[in-house]
Amino acid sequence: MIEFNWQEQQLSAQCPELEVTADRESLLESINALFAAQDIHFNLVLERGGWHHLGGVVDGDLQPIASDLRTWAEAESGGDVETLLDKYNGSQLFATKRAGSTLYFTASLGEYPQDFLQLEVEVMQEVLHRPLFDPDVFPDNLEEFLDPLDCPTLEPQPVGLPHYRFRRLHRMADVFAAQNPHSRHVQNLWRFLQDWQNSSAGNQGEIFCEHWVMVLQAYQGSDKETHYNIKPMAAFSGKLEGFAGANQLHGAELAKAIHGFDRRVGYPFAWFFFMLNRKDVPTEVAEAVLRDQMEAYDYLPVRDLKILREWEKRAYSV
Repeated sequence: MIEFNWQEQQLSAQCPELEVTADRESLLESINALFAAQDIHFNLVLERGGWHHLGGVVDGDLQPIASDLRTWAEAESGGDVETLLDKYNGSQLFATKRAGSTLYFTASLGEYPQDFLQLEVEVMQEVLHRPLFDPDVFPDNLEEFLDPLDCPTLEPQPVGLPHYRFRRLHRMADVFAAQNPHSRHVQNLWRFLQDWQNSSAGNQGEIFCEHWVMVLQAYQGSDKETHYNIKPMAAFSGKLEGFAGANQLHGAELAKAIHGFDRRVGYPFAWFFFMLNRKDVPTEVAEAVLRDQMEAYDYLPVRDLKILREWEKRAYSV
């Protein structure tokens, strides 16, 4: 089995040095150059943002006082938040945050849906977040000071330039294989992959990892090893029209709706996989399609109808 330790080391070193561009092209070129010898080619499939980490401390001129808010606060307070307030309350200091998004790159390795590499790179930028001290709020402990639930925030003015940070690289078949096979969620994930393989999407050569990524949430198991909660996420980011009044859709009108949905997303039977994972497609659509099939409407391929009937017998979601 090919190991990618060298590539991971190179990515860790190179990512912070690359210029952050909106099209991510220079980053993608650098990634693919590192894997060219293995004939592995990555595509940028999804960018997922909206998260942030604690940042540092700056003064009123946005000059850095400390790069890490937690380390600074612990050192200045000695663990006692009142000590910190006595020393700095009233000072013109500000907390920053590191706003980020995650770039998901995938590369297919084989014929099965789970046979792919998933590479994650974070795009991070330090921005102004809030006044460090609020005269109307007195935190009970250091955690409340570091991350208050309710505080006045500021316009997120950039404090530093954006930069890339390599997060992780996984062979997803190995990640799936390491999961608890008795877990209902894991069983559903395997079924999701198998349904893709058996569906019109898989039969027509649509590559799973070009349409879906796996959002991984790490946790430490009882064996002290790192494990992951896995959540599929569709790469499609366009606007989707819902299936309003799904119970009333029937015949040609329903066929038009589901085929139109598939065309917008970019592969056949997409509505079914979205139904298993998102709220864009209610289960009433599947029920309406099944009713139509009983009335001899013939707009669903046999292989997809078989999957749908199996879902009817034992429904699942991911």
